[in-house]
Amino acid sequence: MSTLPNPRGTLTANRSLADLTWLRVGGPADYLFQPADEPDLAEFLGALDASIQVFPMGVGSNLIVRDGGVRAVVVRLGRNFNSIEIQGDRVIAGAAALDAHVARRAAEAGLDLTFLRTIPGSIGGAVRMNAGCYGSYVKDHLLEIRAVTRAGEVVTIPAEDLKLAYRQSALPDGHVITQAVFRATYGDPAALEAKMLEQIAKRDASQPTKDRSAGSTFRNPIGHSSTGKADDTHDLKAWKVIDDAGMRGARIGGAQMSTMHSNFLINAGGASAADLENLGEEVRKRVFENAGITLEWEIMRVGEPAAK
Repeated sequence: MSTLPNPRGTLTANRSLADLTWLRVGGPADYLFQPADEPDLAEFLGALDASIQVFPMGVGSNLIVRDGGVRAVVVRLGRNFNSIEIQGDRVIAGAAALDAHVARRAAEAGLDLTFLRTIPGSIGGAVRMNAGCYGSYVKDHLLEIRAVTRAGEVVTIPAEDLKLAYRQSALPDGHVITQAVFRATYGDPAALEAKMLEQIAKRDASQPTKDRSAGSTFRNPIGHSSTGKADDTHDLKAWKVIDDAGMRGARIGGAQMSTMHSNFLINAGGASAADLENLGEEVRKRVFENAGITLEWEIMRVGEPAAK
């Protein structure tokens, strides 16, 4: 890599990413950059050699970093990007704010963003993936975002320009989201709190929340979910076709499809990124052989395999 700019934030060479992901696997990034603030991020990206890849990383809740690591500058936003502000019916959240924290702060102010309460991860990732559950998606509430482009420009992007769809957006490569603005409907704070507690109980009863996972492994099959409609209305669930293919509880090395919820890929102990990805691919193969359905990964996989 050519000489990198000298930021005010923290720039670490050859930094392992394993401890920054929920699955606790993966090799090093060429560099990990934790900017001091938005101007620091903009100045750094603007001065960075255009040939160097940039990968924005949230809290690693929906991510497999391959064992060989990532040939890029990985940008990870910290506490200077996690503010949550209430303005009337608007909630302005930094990209590093946790989804659950945003839901709670909004509820305290009598604003309903309760669907975010059980979504793992941070706001930047939720926007990029149009996260949703219980019939609501980011798309239903998002007004606009702020982002820093790969060229170092700070831009405001209206929600409609992101073309949010089921588990996807049109956010350009290299853009780093720094803030999101949501509009929420009003509700009684006590009722909103009760609703969130009910959602947490429902999640904990059906999902392996105490295991090392990255949330749902595969999207619900295309044709039943590509409209972005509520998960609850999908005719066909990923967990059902995985079960039908006999892959609930399947293992490769330290990787396992959860016995509690078969669309959760877990690190049952000592798994490598290769174990996890290979098991996921085996599930996809078996489901296709059994049902003629090609499951699409919901977990993002980045980087290179380990050198042989």
